Amino acid sequence: MKINTITHWLCVAIGLGTLLPNSTLAQKLNGKSIDPVDLVNPLMGTDSKPSLSNGNTYPAIGLPWGMNMWTPQTGKNGDGWQYTYASDKIRGLKQTHQPSPWMNDYGQFSLMPVTGKGAFDQDERASWFSHKAEKSTPYYYSVYLADHDVTAEVTPTERAAYFRFTYSQTDSAFVVLDAFDKGSEVQIIPEKNMVIGYSTRYSRGKLPNFKNYFVLVFDQPFDNFSTWEDKKRFNNKTKSQSNHTGAILGFKVKGKNNPIHVKVASSFISPEQALLNLKEIGDRDFEGVKKDGRAIWNEKLSQLAVEGDNIDQMRTFYSTLYRTLFFPNKLYEINEAGEKVHYSPYNGKVLPGYLFGGTGFWDTFRALYPFLNLMYPSINVEMQEGLRNAYLEGGFLPEWSSPGFADIMIGNNSASVVSDAYMKGLRGYDIETLYKALKHGANNEGPMTAVGRKGVQYYNELGYVPYDVGINENAARTLEYAYDDFTIYQLAKALKKPKEDIELYAKRAQNYRNLFDPSTNLMRGKNKDGNFQSPFNPLKWGDAFTEGNSWHYSWSVFHDVQGLIDLMGGEKVFTHMLDSVFNQKPDFDDSYYGGTIHEIREMQIADMGQYAHGNQPIQHMIYLYNYSGEPWKAQYWIRQVLDRMYKATPDGYCGDEDNGQTSAWYVFSSLGFYPVCPATDEYVLGAPLFPKVTLKLENGKTIEITSTNSSNENVYVDDLKINGKSHDKNWLSHAALMKGAKLTFDMSESPNKTRGTTKSAVPYSMSNELKSTKK
Repeated sequence: MKINTITHWLCVAIGLGTLLPNSTLAQKLNGKSIDPVDLVNPLMGTDSKPSLSNGNTYPAIGLPWGMNMWTPQTGKNGDGWQYTYASDKIRGLKQTHQPSPWMNDYGQFSLMPVTGKGAFDQDERASWFSHKAEKSTPYYYSVYLADHDVTAEVTPTERAAYFRFTYSQTDSAFVVLDAFDKGSEVQIIPEKNMVIGYSTRYSRGKLPNFKNYFVLVFDQPFDNFSTWEDKKRFNNKTKSQSNHTGAILGFKVKGKNNPIHVKVASSFISPEQALLNLKEIGDRDFEGVKKDGRAIWNEKLSQLAVEGDNIDQMRTFYSTLYRTLFFPNKLYEINEAGEKVHYSPYNGKVLPGYLFGGTGFWDTFRALYPFLNLMYPSINVEMQEGLRNAYLEGGFLPEWSSPGFADIMIGNNSASVVSDAYMKGLRGYDIETLYKALKHGANNEGPMTAVGRKGVQYYNELGYVPYDVGINENAARTLEYAYDDFTIYQLAKALKKPKEDIELYAKRAQNYRNLFDPSTNLMRGKNKDGNFQSPFNPLKWGDAFTEGNSWHYSWSVFHDVQGLIDLMGGEKVFTHMLDSVFNQKPDFDDSYYGGTIHEIREMQIADMGQYAHGNQPIQHMIYLYNYSGEPWKAQYWIRQVLDRMYKATPDGYCGDEDNGQTSAWYVFSSLGFYPVCPATDEYVLGAPLFPKVTLKLENGKTIEITSTNSSNENVYVDDLKINGKSHDKNWLSHAALMKGAKLTFDMSESPNKTRGTTKSAVPYSMSNELKSTKK
């Protein structure tokens, strides 16, 4: 069955309210089958604050890659920390598209059931709640709002949701709709038990003609109604348009056996499209939508079937897997003719085709997109076509979309996202236009510093972005541009582009060498005149680097680790430098920021020296022991991070989760391999966590990963067999895995210091490729 046929069938199944077939689930805990969705804790990482992140997540209630998510709102309107575990009051159930609290939200509105006088102010309507009376799953959320004696429930589709509010008997039951500030409108249509309107609030970039249109349809007539504008309430008024508007719908409730149901949908295109999106619910009741949502999550999660006896590890695995299946969100909708259309945040028009938003490639190029290419390639085919549309509509590929261009972070890592998909075998989209987009982004500054390449003229002329020309985080930019050039080089070869293209990006991919300082064996900012910046403190965060220091960024030569080994003076020195990351004190210089940012604090308290797993730049570094002849050290430190830095609890991450990236690290590492260098065919070996995992690939093949003698103590790989044959390499081939494979890891309590130590065992490095082509 073709990908488009499968997608269409799923849409039809959801739209008609039919149930997805129950696939045989192979997740087993102590030998007994268990639905994977029951192992997910959406509250993982929610015990966070600006000064210390344990994930900076919120309970996202939605469907995989759905356009909308819902979350209980504990923070004030506009607060990026919209749900924090330590809070004790809820202000509403909010539609959200928020990728992270630092990015904040767009297209938001909320519903809140209240009793009494129908308070609409967000502070006055807020209700005490307890986690003991809260149930959070990926497909369903329920909470008891004590001050109003109401149980509020929600279950979603991709673009709509079903609410159920259960009151005790009262003649003063209300549902408050909050359309948020910065321009909103509500219109009550009593004869249809309906409310329509829009919200315009967003936090990043410029969004021309932006509106999030919504429609609410109640199953009971209104006993009374009001609108409100800012702080004023207008009884019996049917329409309000102001800076901050909302509606108050009153009901007479006979008792708990007569709950109020509300169907809600939204659209970035029009109110008419919002009504079309409401049809996703179809003729299903609340329980039917809930049941179907559960089936969809089980189907997606069970593509990775884990068998084990440690409930905590399994909960952490499926909770992190759940986080990898949200971002980016679908921005496209289905019109009356059944065509895919989208509002463009780049030019404000309604245009045909796919579009996605809400992700930062600086984070997610590393593991999240490679994970999609392995396990869920069909959705990334849609995403690649969406990137093509973003380029045509905005003139550049986004590097951070929320939902359009966002001026934050650095790099040109869309090149990695595009190249890795093609190199991993994804087809059926316009790769030629995307290749043009990569070349355009690599050779031009964009409309803002985070689009295209800031400092590109210096980079292309000097081979680096200078430290002393007023461009911040210049060394980090140089290192990332060099890797991005490698990914363009890879794609140019695969597409059989002209020799000039291939040689140009191959040359630029070696620009990382220009910042290597042999006096410290680290990367260092360099002035325009060719002299290194001075003074230089490798523990200084920021400045020449991005949310890290030289000890973190010096390993950002994903594509040429052998080249870095050679620069450092050979394998022994390289391994010593890797060891030094863990052996140092967690000292830091935060003078660039004028204070200790949360990423620094998270490194400091982790007790792993300079290793800062809570942020992305160093997350691949542990795997580099595979390149220098001591892979057992990678196996040891991977298990340390898996065991110590993740848990399916509110404080379960060690820093920002960031759109599935930090979760994808856990998922990959639990399987026993990791994509150190996206845009190559290889995964670098670690050590698996579980006795058995079966990966159900979309092409119908399976990858069976078995660990003999698996235990908390046996963290080392004594031997690896692939399809029964001994495998002495420190890497796996993506192409080979896609044909189906049986990986058998023989685990041991003691390291095997002979396996994977030869030159022939090391993963890909560009230097080795260049040496071989010169022979």
